[in-house]
Amino acid sequence: MSGATVIFDPAFPWPVLLVAAAVMLALSALAFWRGLRGWGLRSLAALALLGALAGPSLQSEDRSPLADILIAILDESASQGLSDRAAQSAAALAALEGDAAARGLELRVTRLADGEDNRGTLAMTALSQALSEVPRDRVAAMVIISDGQIHDLEAAPALPAPLHLLKTGRSADWDRRLRITTAPAFAILGEEQVIGLRIEDMGAAPGSETETETVTLSISVDGAQPSVHEVPVGRDLELPITLSHGGQNVIQFSTPEIEGELTGRNNTAVVAINGVRDRLRVLLVSGEPHPGTRTWRNLLKSDSAVDLVHFTILRPPEKQDGVPVTELSLIAFPTQELFLEKIDEFDLIIFDRYMLRGILPASYLGSVRDYIRRGGAVLISAGPDFASVQSIARSPLGEVLPGHPTSQLLEAPYRPTVTALGERHPVTRGLDRYAPEGGWGRWLRQVELDVPEGSGMTVMTGADGAPLLVLDRVGEGRVALMASDQAWLWSRGFEGGGPQLELLRRLAHWMMKEPELEEEALTATAEGNRATITRRTLGSDPRAVTVTAPDGTETVVEMRETEPGLYQADFAASVIGLYHLAEGDEAAVVAVGPAAAKEFEATLASADGLRPILAPTGGGAVALEAGAPTLRPVRPGRAAAGRGWIGYTPRDAYRVENLSVTPLAPGWLMLLIAATLAIAAWLIEGRRFRNGAPAARS
Repeated sequence: MSGATVIFDPAFPWPVLLVAAAVMLALSALAFWRGLRGWGLRSLAALALLGALAGPSLQSEDRSPLADILIAILDESASQGLSDRAAQSAAALAALEGDAAARGLELRVTRLADGEDNRGTLAMTALSQALSEVPRDRVAAMVIISDGQIHDLEAAPALPAPLHLLKTGRSADWDRRLRITTAPAFAILGEEQVIGLRIEDMGAAPGSETETETVTLSISVDGAQPSVHEVPVGRDLELPITLSHGGQNVIQFSTPEIEGELTGRNNTAVVAINGVRDRLRVLLVSGEPHPGTRTWRNLLKSDSAVDLVHFTILRPPEKQDGVPVTELSLIAFPTQELFLEKIDEFDLIIFDRYMLRGILPASYLGSVRDYIRRGGAVLISAGPDFASVQSIARSPLGEVLPGHPTSQLLEAPYRPTVTALGERHPVTRGLDRYAPEGGWGRWLRQVELDVPEGSGMTVMTGADGAPLLVLDRVGEGRVALMASDQAWLWSRGFEGGGPQLELLRRLAHWMMKEPELEEEALTATAEGNRATITRRTLGSDPRAVTVTAPDGTETVVEMRETEPGLYQADFAASVIGLYHLAEGDEAAVVAVGPAAAKEFEATLASADGLRPILAPTGGGAVALEAGAPTLRPVRPGRAAAGRGWIGYTPRDAYRVENLSVTPLAPGWLMLLIAATLAIAAWLIEGRRFRNGAPAARS
């Protein structure tokens, strides 16, 4: 195979030569107008000079033809493993290889797996990559062997040749899918929320034309025993649900797999809803004004989510100043309503230096005791009053306190210290990180406590190692006893201060059962296909968590202690879905990705999404159910697909093996021709010849 072309190598830039040609043309026109007999020869001489300056040459090439390229994208994503699609794809690829070899086409195959991070089938991205690796002018056609469910259609590149889809799947395929239509990202505890879902049959489902079918729907919260309901197929459903605890609530919906459907992987859906409190209602009872009262009030009022009711005893009964009772306040304080009728509406009750003065009857404090046992929370901030005969510990409330005063008041400077147990408890763990340079400031007063062995959790000690902060669980509720009213010294920066606000914030949130401050808890978070497991515990034994995958396989993962009382472990999820975690008495669930991967959102084979991309190239979609198509050459711009065949555009590409360049107008020859013509024109114009003989001299 050979070819020849004329090329030019001008001595001057083309604009210069064009100007010179224009000047010569003008001079030739002038000579013709003047009637000069040699104007034609002079014009030919000018052309000869221009030809010499243009440098024309004959380029001869010895060419070897190159095979046209056929690109095939083989979809091997998860949805291609359904039914017999993998076998259809393999047969189609084998037929394509044989047909391409028979027609001299070079077949380039790219195998495509699932996209990372559950992005689905990225066929257009794979096609772009394949096109970037070959000369585009050699691409005769492109073929995608897939079920047509492509998830990156917006990434389609500019296509140099016809694109075809060889569609796997069968017309009789059908599948059942459970789909969440609406779900809140967070919900208020105790309030009913609505989750929208739909169970639908896609494709040629059996009985789809009969009366509405009902199926079993199982609903499980945080991996607990599921509740079972009968719901209709093909209708939008709204299911009410009420969250019972704060933090993440994982709700799993599932319906059993039916014989004949493509897959049961999309029969499950998982929703993670964060449970939050609407408003935290706190009752602060101050026995008498003191600097610590403002500290408590500022802490609670700084949180916009806290509704604070502050009850301060400004005038005890023993104070006799002659002021009439009717003039002591504008309205009577609703103690009966607060401590009897509506006490259960409070999330936390704080007694700040309260002593028994007859203001609150014993029945009221007995109501507070019962409130704790039912699940309430009470914090005692004790001052000198707690060590007196009027101590609140001598009331019915004392029955649920983790410690009792010895009636001794320790009045000496001391530095609060976190105990070994406190270093593992979420309330006091890591408080040392908040210490100023030189350590925490000292407190000046403390009530000595008698804490029976096995009663409560002493997380901080004070003077002479005496218990300073004791936490306890009573029934369903919680109690905290702080044996000092000196925490305000830290907020004032005395001797450098300390983490008073952080300590009180953690303490209040632990009492209100915030999930992140539970001392015994197992939680997990997922990002991509990796999950991080966190175990909080007061124990110090080695920890290992049992991870149960969606397919039932169990894996034991060893945990490492990252700080006292806090263990963590990472694991890579092999499949997407809901994982159950267990460690000791604690259990949790974590959803890694959606319950149904993107590959299983739409499982029926379809070419609808690709048609807008196929049509401009002249390509088409061929169902492999009827057999693999054959290849045919088609001219550019013509339809490139028909019944049982797909077309490719021959590109006639070649490689140059040898190249030779032969000048067509050597400079010396063109100058000789130009000179001869110029001399001839001069002789003619000088009339040196007449009728073939020299003119006679006069």
